[in-house]
Amino acid sequence: MARQAPSEVTSPRAWLSTVVTRLSIDHLRSARVRREEYVGEWLPEPLVTEFEDPVEFADSISQAFLVLLESLSPVERGVLLLRDVFDLSFSEIAEIVDKTEDNRRQLAVHARRRVDERKPRFAASRERREELAGRFFAAYEEGDLEGLTEILAADVVLHGDDGGKAPALSRPVYGRERVAGVLVNLVASAQRLGLELRRLEINGQPGAAFFNSEGQLVNVVSLDVADHVVQTVRSIVNPDKLRHLGPTADLKQILRAGVRRAGSGASSALEPGQE
Repeated sequence: MARQAPSEVTSPRAWLSTVVTRLSIDHLRSARVRREEYVGEWLPEPLVTEFEDPVEFADSISQAFLVLLESLSPVERGVLLLRDVFDLSFSEIAEIVDKTEDNRRQLAVHARRRVDERKPRFAASRERREELAGRFFAAYEEGDLEGLTEILAADVVLHGDDGGKAPALSRPVYGRERVAGVLVNLVASAQRLGLELRRLEINGQPGAAFFNSEGQLVNVVSLDVADHVVQTVRSIVNPDKLRHLGPTADLKQILRAGVRRAGSGASSALEPGQE
């Protein structure tokens, strides 16, 4: 329910910050309950960003950072963002979230520690990210297993989000050799089905998207690059998380058409988690 502004607002900024923060915390609490019923692995919605955006901005909207925020409680997340993004004092934050200043300070320190502990130790520069991403997607499109393996971290993880709406990974895939093999199978299947890969920047990080012959979006892939290797690959095929980027395709229909064309030997594109 919308909250009405009082007849006299002495500080519009403070009033708006309070209302938006409290509504957001309520929404996050509700979203967390809904996510417990989510089918499969959950990933943040992908955003197409611009390559010229500052690195600091790119890092603050990366999928890795958004996943980290999900590990915080709604109040912790609100305190962290009010402090780090909006640069509010702890006394202002305490008033907004209706807690003591000392309590808010402790929450902010705890939230910041949890985020920092899970950040890559040696994040790559934008130039290094793009150089590695170029090599990754070149090897990816060529089905170059050796080339992919060389630029994946030993403990690389491949995540997939389908929300039960499309064929996808049934669980995360771990390890350099397994992830490289899955990716080679993925791109081979996508090529057989006539899907086109286009390089994009996703949430400030290197990425790409698959489109069918009608220009409809099928899948979005993003990379986390650190320590001079690709640490994480995230793949989203849930159409509910892609519609804000444009028209989406029905992946199940694409797969059925591919099977009809190629016979029973056709494999499922974008469904590499079946082992």
